[in-house]
Amino acid sequence: MKMSSQEFLNWDSKSITLLAMSGAGKTTLANKLPKEKWFHYSGDYRIGTKYLGEPILDNIKQQAMDVPFLKDLLLSDSIYISNNVTVDNLTPVSSFLGKIGDPKHGGLPLAEFKRRQALHHQAEVAAMLDVPNFIHKAEAIYGYKHFLNDAGGSVCELDNNDVLNVLSEHTLIIYIKISPELEETIIQRAKTSPKPLYYREAFLDEQLTEFMRQNAYSDTDSIIPDEFVSWVFPKLFKSRLPRYQAIADQYGYTLDANDVAKVANEEEFIQLIATAIDQQTP
Repeated sequence: MKMSSQEFLNWDSKSITLLAMSGAGKTTLANKLPKEKWFHYSGDYRIGTKYLGEPILDNIKQQAMDVPFLKDLLLSDSIYISNNVTVDNLTPVSSFLGKIGDPKHGGLPLAEFKRRQALHHQAEVAAMLDVPNFIHKAEAIYGYKHFLNDAGGSVCELDNNDVLNVLSEHTLIIYIKISPELEETIIQRAKTSPKPLYYREAFLDEQLTEFMRQNAYSDTDSIIPDEFVSWVFPKLFKSRLPRYQAIADQYGYTLDANDVAKVANEEEFIQLIATAIDQQTP
């Protein structure tokens, strides 16, 4: 959605999509906006509760069935298992995604890893296509004046024009661009504490082949999972930046993460966007 700064300021019920890498400050920004006025839609939360809820539980139950004590209780319906996905706790989603590599180190076989990656891709597409419906429900049912779509970090990798068209038709897309200094901080943090991630299949195949060549791995089941995740993250990070920027250039606008970090309230957030629109409109 493209508009003038005045049109944005006059927009009575604002709907905004935030795009950025994890760590750029999206959630921090959302928490600075009045909760009684802004509906916070988390793409990752929607993925975990709606579209991957059953696969996540199946994965947990499969692990539990390997423990005889828990297996007997599950088979006799003496206990039940549920996940507790929240906006602030998305661990069940990342645990389901998993990491490729040696099962003895908690890794997944390549075929199973790719199956889960494909399920996540489908779920993320569906969650983003749900945005227009939630914009309507947020105001019509719950009375929220404004809507904030906190999109997942991998939205730029979906390669799905329907998603971008829907988001740009119903929301103002804002890309939070981070500084080189923050880039290094995020990369070092990811190397220190490797987390499961979504990869485009073509990117995964290319990088996995190179990683195995460099480290003399003959098969993926021998890979130390954290070793691969730490090695590939900087490359994934760098590959996503131009994708975010391309989306912002075509469909929306770009904010500097340092400026976003200085935002203290709703008024400053709105004005920061209006200024960006003025500066980035030809």
